[in-house]
Amino acid sequence: MIGYMAKNLVIVESPAKAHTIEKYLGSDFKVLASVGHIRKDTKVDKTTFDVTYEVDPEHKSIIAELKKEAKAAEKIWLATDEDREGESISWHLCEVLRLPKDTARITFHEITKPALENAIKNPRTVDMDMVSSQQARQTLDMLVGYDLSDIVRKKVPGAISAGRVQSPALRLVVEREKEIEKFDSKFNFKVSGKFFKNAEFVANLEKNSPENEETAKELLEKLAKSEFVVTEVEETEGTKANPVPFTTAALQIEANSKLGFSSRTTMSAAQGLYQAGLITYHRTDSLNLSSQAVAAISGYIKTNFGINYLKVRHFKTKDASAQEAHEAIRPTNISVTSAGKNTYEKRLYQLIWARTLATQMANAKVAKTTIRINEDFVAKGEVVIFDGFLKVYGKSKDLELPKVIKGDKMKCLELTARQTYGKPPARYTEGSLVKKLEELGIGRPSTYASIMSAIQVRNYVVKGESEGEEREVVELNIVPAGTVKRLVVKEKFGANKGKLIPTPIGELVAGFLTDNFKNIVDYKFTANIEKDLDLVADAKLERVKMLKDFYGPFRDTVLMANGVERYNNARLLGHDPETGKPIYAKVGKSGGFIQLGDNEKETKEKPRFAPLPKRKSVKTVTLEQALKQLALPALPRFLGKAPDGVELIAASGPFGPYLKGGKYNIPMKDFDPYTVTLEEILPLYQKKIDSMIADWEEIQIINGAYGPYVKGPGRHNNVKVPKDIDPKTITREQAEEMLKNKPKASRKSTKARRGTRGGRKNQLKNK
Repeated sequence: MIGYMAKNLVIVESPAKAHTIEKYLGSDFKVLASVGHIRKDTKVDKTTFDVTYEVDPEHKSIIAELKKEAKAAEKIWLATDEDREGESISWHLCEVLRLPKDTARITFHEITKPALENAIKNPRTVDMDMVSSQQARQTLDMLVGYDLSDIVRKKVPGAISAGRVQSPALRLVVEREKEIEKFDSKFNFKVSGKFFKNAEFVANLEKNSPENEETAKELLEKLAKSEFVVTEVEETEGTKANPVPFTTAALQIEANSKLGFSSRTTMSAAQGLYQAGLITYHRTDSLNLSSQAVAAISGYIKTNFGINYLKVRHFKTKDASAQEAHEAIRPTNISVTSAGKNTYEKRLYQLIWARTLATQMANAKVAKTTIRINEDFVAKGEVVIFDGFLKVYGKSKDLELPKVIKGDKMKCLELTARQTYGKPPARYTEGSLVKKLEELGIGRPSTYASIMSAIQVRNYVVKGESEGEEREVVELNIVPAGTVKRLVVKEKFGANKGKLIPTPIGELVAGFLTDNFKNIVDYKFTANIEKDLDLVADAKLERVKMLKDFYGPFRDTVLMANGVERYNNARLLGHDPETGKPIYAKVGKSGGFIQLGDNEKETKEKPRFAPLPKRKSVKTVTLEQALKQLALPALPRFLGKAPDGVELIAASGPFGPYLKGGKYNIPMKDFDPYTVTLEEILPLYQKKIDSMIADWEEIQIINGAYGPYVKGPGRHNNVKVPKDIDPKTITREQAEEMLKNKPKASRKSTKARRGTRGGRKNQLKNK
């Protein structure tokens, strides 16, 4: 690509996108990538709000090449992404490359030949109102991020940072946890009957659920003597409406629900699909589908499913700030049913393809049946008459009830009363949290993935891993003319796998911000800032005025917060019955813990520490639970010796529990260091020993999950052993040489670790 001079130079953001575009534009066009932002903001004047920019050192060689090609080209086209961030990158390119203000700026919703040709025919210049809006958001997030993070680090133990959009998201998770903690899980007995008339089916008692076992037993005995008669049969036809097209938020919500993808995984896969020209632009809040797309989708449905499956629909976005000229996320070619370079992209493409088809398909028709027996027992069934869009998207569980008429006598096979507990509010998943933020007007399509990532990277929120606990519930059964049988059965409850749970530090940060920075965590206030940023983009509000109106009061709040005491929320739980020493629940840099005794500086005696019990916070742990934790053995804890004579010790450090076996520290996240036994831990130690092909202290050859590799001193200092080399034959000198000559990490992988579109700035953005 560097070896020829073309009349036209097109500058895009990513190399993958450049490669796809160059295929369509022909030999007169050379396409180069800026690889995200070429400049980073280093300083903001807190009076004028002027921003100082510096060229990113990693981009110097890229800028040199762009300057060289720009001088040689007859015409330059700026083709960065069509959102505000992309507009800003185009402006930075103009500034750094010293391009004229009338340099052609082109945008397109999809990377296809017609879309690109249309963009070339309809260029514009850089939209400075959009640039101002992006600068305002970036400046706002920098100011809030730096000032708020500084005060939070000083006042909250274990806190790393806080930010404008990250903080309301954290508050939502913490408030939901408080609702769950306050929930009183009362139980009653749900009564159901198994009936027969032409076929067996189940009906549930809708009223008068017994609140205790004795009442439930009496009710079953009474019902068992009853005659059961159909008192009402209701049959209706209904429809299931097909879905709307995908916006960015909706895609993240659905991919989390159906595929189990995190927001970051979804956006990464979508980025790959877009850059390969397979889907339209993936950062959008529009529901619009172009007339050409609707025509292509309609043709595909008629050809592959028949005219009766087609129902053309046009969608309008409710949000006035959405840009209707943009499109929803859809395949660029609906006839391509499978696409993507890896499993994540393929699964996401299939979801987008099916959803897009479904938007133009007929509603599903269902027959619904309701049978009432003795007025109080109700059975509900549903049968799909015409599947419509369900043929490609979604599903319906058919539950067909037998044909009965009013007055029919029913045979009762069995009556059951089962102890049933009320369910607390559900914890957020990444998908449901994105949905809530969207409902509140907080954040924008491009920011949700970074918000989800920020609150987890900072250890304010973690994803649950528990499949739930078991509890015993009572089940009473009776058959007509029989006696009540009592069973005690087990059921699982409290599963939190994949759910977002605030850490003790996260709870502290949210509490501190709520007490001292009400506006920052206020949902309406944050949503109104988003509206102001939209006004800046529409040239209806001046950037500096918007920033002054916000930053003045915010800075005053920061100065006031400097005077508050260190925020810990420590609780005195009581006193140890044996020693009389106080017992506290506290939060430190590594999370919540129990402390026996006062601080060493005051008493000259070191206090004892123990971890908080699982699923307990500083606010919910009791003295009795704390005493049990303090009775746990001290760490590090000697477990015994391995068959090779090495002593095995359970310990805990900054990165969690680990097993110390000789010179190896082996993570053991699936084991509790306080209770794990030698027998349980031996397989983990043996697995580590078996994986060691060679060990020369600082340099090792290890057989990992993806094959053998050489590990050197420090972090991320690894090199894979080539397939044609037997790792057992490698000498230390050869291993050292392999580490010395290992391939440098690609720019793409480096940026992936730091976040898309440019390092530190993106880390602060929308936090």
